Amino acid sequence: MLAPFQRLSWVLATACAIALLGGCASLKPEPLTTAEIKQAAAADRQQMQQGIEPLKGPLTLDEAIARALKYNLNRRVQMMAEAVAQGQFDAGQYDMLPKLVASAGYRDRNKDLITRSTDSVTGQPSLANPFISSDRSATTTGLTFTWSLLDFGQSYYASRQNADRVLVATEQRRKAMHTLIQDVRTAFWRTAGAQKLRDSVRSTIADSEDALNDARKVSNERVRNPQEPLRYQRQLLENLRLLETIEQELSTAQIELASLVNLPLGQAITVTEPDENADRALLDMPVEQMEEQAIVHNADLRMSLYNARIARLETRRAMLKMFPGISFSYSVNNSNDSYLINQNWNEAGAQISFNLLGLFAAPSQMRLADAGVALAEQQRMATQMALMTQLHVARLQYGNAVLQFERADAIWKVDKEIASQVALREQAQTQTKLDRVSNNTAAIVSQLRRYQALAQMQAAAGRLQATLGLEPQVPDGRQLSLDELTLKVSAALTPPAEPDQLHASGADAH
Repeated sequence: MLAPFQRLSWVLATACAIALLGGCASLKPEPLTTAEIKQAAAADRQQMQQGIEPLKGPLTLDEAIARALKYNLNRRVQMMAEAVAQGQFDAGQYDMLPKLVASAGYRDRNKDLITRSTDSVTGQPSLANPFISSDRSATTTGLTFTWSLLDFGQSYYASRQNADRVLVATEQRRKAMHTLIQDVRTAFWRTAGAQKLRDSVRSTIADSEDALNDARKVSNERVRNPQEPLRYQRQLLENLRLLETIEQELSTAQIELASLVNLPLGQAITVTEPDENADRALLDMPVEQMEEQAIVHNADLRMSLYNARIARLETRRAMLKMFPGISFSYSVNNSNDSYLINQNWNEAGAQISFNLLGLFAAPSQMRLADAGVALAEQQRMATQMALMTQLHVARLQYGNAVLQFERADAIWKVDKEIASQVALREQAQTQTKLDRVSNNTAAIVSQLRRYQALAQMQAAAGRLQATLGLEPQVPDGRQLSLDELTLKVSAALTPPAEPDQLHASGADAH
């Protein structure tokens, strides 16, 4: 018969088991509520703006790049991904250490462990009475040291692979930084164009509306030939449509820039235009030197090299699986079982194991590992070929973008001068209001195309620099204030006097 305490323990254990099973059976999907979604979104918005210095005045290009490097959310993701890869490498190194396991256990029986014995000669039950060999309750403790040679080899190669993955994450961060700087430059110059053209566009739209109203009045009075006012109105409407298209195109530039530098999207941003001259040092660099620079420092090619090395290490890990596993163990144990004569004892052992059936899978595993190496090497060669193509295309695009900007700048200056002369003639009543509006519209379109060409030139320069693996040598933005980081960016982005003094790649700094 069970003792009262034992019966109570049995009842409690049964009740817990029934409650656990009932809870598992009652689980069901629980979608987020609207309040929870709003709360999470509000917390995210607050977290996004936490620690960001407010914009104190006009935004320069250097400060815009510094803000993007310090506050851009996608860059933070890349830096965290690199930190995770570093953490995996640090944690993986401990897998090479032997295992030291501390254990403790307690057991309890409701009846004594009673055993009988049989005579080994006659096979008859022994005449001795059944005997008890252990206490009903006992506590055991142990400290076991184990080391497996096969696990050490697997962990060693895995740790080397994790080290290469840290370098891959570093190259991914470099590539993301190239793209980020390129996007900031493009958005900055689009914002500068929108800022420069905003007043002119609105003023010309107002003049066009006035002229259109005057033309409609003349048309209603039927003083002239009806077709003449209609042609006049159509020309004005064409100008209005063009101006409104320009205004719509420029309206998104500030939002894009604010998103890149992590400023409030509704905040008004005033930018200060820097020097517009092209970095001729990039065009003066010989093509052979560009190819050498790209091969050594391009982020994509360096990633392919690291991935090929990871694939080769995977081949060695596959080969280790064909070797027998050898393990050693040593333990210190204790038990309070009163029937034990030696309640403290040490135990040592060695074991060798080999999966015989694994021999059948070994050739397939080796072929798979060799195929991975071949694939990685082929990808590396394809990446190098694509890199050379990208380099030559980027160089030509940059040269063409410089010429297009210079041409657009010359056209804008001519249209600007024509518009000024037409405005003076209108005041002398030798030109109509339509002529002034049309020439002002032409000047605005030319100025817009000039800023578009300037943004394309900056984007082309960014693509060429990214292909060459050039980047500003700036430290981790988290360790510097915004003003200090802006000074670092300004110094790093200053064009050198000689092609050989171009920005050193940050790849060697890692």
